[in-house]
Amino acid sequence: MATKRDYYEVLGVPKNASEDEIKKAYRKLAMKHHPDRNQGDSGSKDSEARFKEAKEAYEMLSEPEKRAAYDQFGHAGVDPNMRGPGGPGAEGFGGFAEAFGDIFGDIFGQQQRGGAAGARGGRQVYRGSDLSYAMEITLEEAAKGKDAQIRIPSWDECEICHGSGAKPGTQAKTCTTCHGAGVVQMRQGFFSVQQTCPQCRGTGKIIPEPCTTCHGQGKVKKQKTLEVRIPGGIDDGMRIRSAGNGEPGTNGGPPGDLFIEIRMKKHPIFERDGDDLHCVVPVSIARAALGGEIDVPTLDGKAAIDIPEGTQAGKQFRLRSKGIKGVRSSIAGDLYCHIAVETPVKLTEHQRKLLKELDESLKKGGAKHSPNEESWADKLKGFFNA
Repeated sequence: MATKRDYYEVLGVPKNASEDEIKKAYRKLAMKHHPDRNQGDSGSKDSEARFKEAKEAYEMLSEPEKRAAYDQFGHAGVDPNMRGPGGPGAEGFGGFAEAFGDIFGDIFGQQQRGGAAGARGGRQVYRGSDLSYAMEITLEEAAKGKDAQIRIPSWDECEICHGSGAKPGTQAKTCTTCHGAGVVQMRQGFFSVQQTCPQCRGTGKIIPEPCTTCHGQGKVKKQKTLEVRIPGGIDDGMRIRSAGNGEPGTNGGPPGDLFIEIRMKKHPIFERDGDDLHCVVPVSIARAALGGEIDVPTLDGKAAIDIPEGTQAGKQFRLRSKGIKGVRSSIAGDLYCHIAVETPVKLTEHQRKLLKELDESLKKGGAKHSPNEESWADKLKGFFNA
């Protein structure tokens, strides 16, 4: 089975794309690849597949709950068999206009899903943009979880104009282009559609003299402290969604969301691989040759492992359940200790003499002391004599 492409890659948008950007990207792809427009073309099958792929990506990313699950867990976080009527995988595609019903719904002023946008009091209502916050945490914090405080931008009603956006002593006027409706009628080919008024940008009002404090926005930007719970087992690149803590909506629309993206600090000892941990444990030549017990670090403290006599460099020891319990795991991963036999440096003359005597003694013993070296020598002979 072919691996599914990333939904954001399918639509050609970044992961922090707004709803409008996702909608526009889908509309462009759907217009290009819809089967009703590619009948008889040599690439009609490819267009059909791309249309299905784009529609599935749009259905997942246009629903806040599905998008949040996908952002955090990828394709595993959403049900790949979830299809609406006429969706990808359903029989047939419906008419060309049907495929764009959810897109043209906004243009004609109909209410969007969940009341996120639409028309309120004759004006277009828009959901606020999402915000992204990068949080750097340690491996220990990721393993155990933590409660954190972050400062994010927020907006309060302007105290000078009391939210009107107009300079004190003045007031906003009805837009003369849309007559307060926030939308204007536009004709595009066979369609007569409504479009956001370019003069008032959907507010239905014009402010001749904007408030000098908020510059006509009716709100001022401030900072607020937000409590965030980082779950144990979270990994680098995962995102936590804080609903409603994004930018405020326009004309009474709902606010966007805040996405906290996790960045892991480099650890001085451990490297993480999913729920498993890896570390390099240096041992002396003598300890590797003679064997013995050594202490190794874990996230819970020290642990002892027994080094067998004659341990070679690169030998791996596994400590079960000494890794990390992932956010969706019921048991912890393992810790892998990789042995690095350390060659002594800065030897004294006496130490050099001892090592030479040891080397000569080992050579007299033949291959039983250095089986890998003897095998390597035989391989070289066979290579050069071939």
